[in-house]
Amino acid sequence: MKSSRGARRSLRRCDARVIAAREYKLIVEGELSDELSPTFEGMALTREGGNTMLVGRVRDQAELQALLRRVSDLGLTLLTATTTDEHGLD
Repeated sequence: MKSSRGARRSLRRCDARVIAAREYKLIVEGELSDELSPTFEGMALTREGGNTMLVGRVRDQAELQALLRRVSDLGLTLLTATTTDEHGLD
């Protein structure tokens, strides 16, 4: 088991790492109305097969976590969350 000092060192290394923006695709269960579009600003909203796909550029992990929190706060079921690009966008 790591000491707390070792764990803190690990966290610092992760925090210092630069994470490039990436394009993400989130699929949620159900077909969301256009009224919810502003809630997911910057994401394109499309409906297909009874589900809703949100696609857009996400700057960093904090923005991704905020999107996932919105999905949860609205009581939506997240089916998938994936990147659509191979590398970060510049």
